[in-house]
Amino acid sequence: MSTTATTYGARDHARAQAGTVVDTMPSIPASSWPSEVPEVDPEALTWAETVAGGGYTHKVLARGTRLRLTDVDGDACAHLLLFNAEAPWERLNVADTVKVQWNAYLGESVALLSDQGRVLATIVADSSGRHDALCGTSTVDGNTARYGDGSPHGPSPAGLALFTLAAAKNGLGPRDLPPSLSFFQGVRVQPEGGLEFTGSAGAGKAVDLRIELPAIVLLANVAHPVDPRPEHTVSRLEVLAWRDRPTTPDSPEWTHTPEAQRAFENTADYLTARGIA
Repeated sequence: MSTTATTYGARDHARAQAGTVVDTMPSIPASSWPSEVPEVDPEALTWAETVAGGGYTHKVLARGTRLRLTDVDGDACAHLLLFNAEAPWERLNVADTVKVQWNAYLGESVALLSDQGRVLATIVADSSGRHDALCGTSTVDGNTARYGDGSPHGPSPAGLALFTLAAAKNGLGPRDLPPSLSFFQGVRVQPEGGLEFTGSAGAGKAVDLRIELPAIVLLANVAHPVDPRPEHTVSRLEVLAWRDRPTTPDSPEWTHTPEAQRAFENTADYLTARGIA
């Protein structure tokens, strides 16, 4: 029987794991993803991964990539941050995403705006409708108070702690992390100003984003901070991305609102100046 008590034993144990497949892991290369993605050539896949509840992931995606997030079992909560990969001081601005477009709720055709008034990504499909742009993600102190632990490797990790780890792997620090938005666990504002947690729309619901600028994508799959359930409840998140095309002036998202059109024009102006098609 092998043992990890020696260097040779540890090496043999590690090598024995080669080829092991578990429910929550990336497929490398992405084209080896075991399930068919309708109307998508497997060779076009650039990211294919299942993220465990309490896990995180990250990737740099090219402009024009289509990113699909799926709530596999009905209790995923995908907290998202985006950064301009070429100039990461430009980042998702949730406040501007909400106020510039006069809309507190995420859904199809909503543009995800940066702090420079440009579009980092666009929501191009949404079968869930249960999302949140108001509460941000969970903190270590908050999860410790609610669940007894908020550390990134504990039983109830906080989203901010996982974002910090993902950011470090992309040369970013804690001060680079703005408020995030989240998909698949809904929140609605009540007439008196309070927040109602509406939860999930069920298993199998998906959101598709179109990446409009080369982007660093950070994802943390953790319980929503206002989820009233006493246990840290979160299930698997499926992440798929493939080569597609960016939004163009003849796309409905470009003229969805006057504010979105201005943001797309700002994006096009930036890309033209940098010689990017």
